[in-house]
Amino acid sequence: MMNGWFSEFYQFCWMLESHYQQRLAWEDAREARIARQRAEAQAAAQLQAMLDANPSGQLGNAEIDDLTALKTSGLL
Repeated sequence: MMNGWFSEFYQFCWMLESHYQQRLAWEDAREARIARQRAEAQAAAQLQAMLDANPSGQLGNAEIDDLTALKTSGLL
């Protein structure tokens, strides 16, 4: 008789713990969604700022020590 009660009590405690862990997982997922939305908004704002600063769209074509560009700009 005592063994059946203990088994039920253990299963009840285990159920409470599993529900608690599930709530923690849901909270983690919610925080991850919020962080992803913030990161996407920040990336979009950064892209817009880069396009505002250089509207020609030539953001990725610069070279280090490009002699032609240095000569045409009058630096050499």
